[in-house]
Amino acid sequence: MKKKLLIGFGILVVLLVVAVAYLNNRNRTLSPPGTAEVAVGNETVTVNYSRPSVRNRMIFGEKEEGALQPYGYYWRLGANEPTTIKVDYDFQFGDESFQAGEYVIYAFPRKGEMEIRLNSDLRFWGYTEPDYTKDLATVIVPLSQNDHTEQFTIEAQETKRGAILIFKWGNFQWELPLERK
Repeated sequence: MKKKLLIGFGILVVLLVVAVAYLNNRNRTLSPPGTAEVAVGNETVTVNYSRPSVRNRMIFGEKEEGALQPYGYYWRLGANEPTTIKVDYDFQFGDESFQAGEYVIYAFPRKGEMEIRLNSDLRFWGYTEPDYTKDLATVIVPLSQNDHTEQFTIEAQETKRGAILIFKWGNFQWELPLERK
């Protein structure tokens, strides 16, 4: 009797491990990892994020309209894991100055604009919302119309004063400057 229970339990554990591995791989396939990186002089800005696709869905809008990312709701600026940014130089995030380091960035979409927050909590995972008490700064940037970009994309470009991150998804684009302090 014990032997049958142990075999049954072993089969259940194997099935659970296979199911979790499959679902994890499926999520990463639908929203594969992406990296945006740019050299700024001898230093680098690196963004690690996941790249969800539009797939004929409304991206930003009202919750009642079925928007994937409703106005006023937390969005990790990608999928799967929080979006992290590593800046190798002291930088400006909006009106605030920060030391070189690694941070999390996330957003709250709004009609016509994007509220982007910088957070020091690198330990949270998945869709879990960050510890808002660890928010360091908030920047509100305008959304502009763009040619359709099926898969969420972050580009990093060097500027005269540092770097700029360019976010594209669906028919929207917004930019976040990261100027040297």
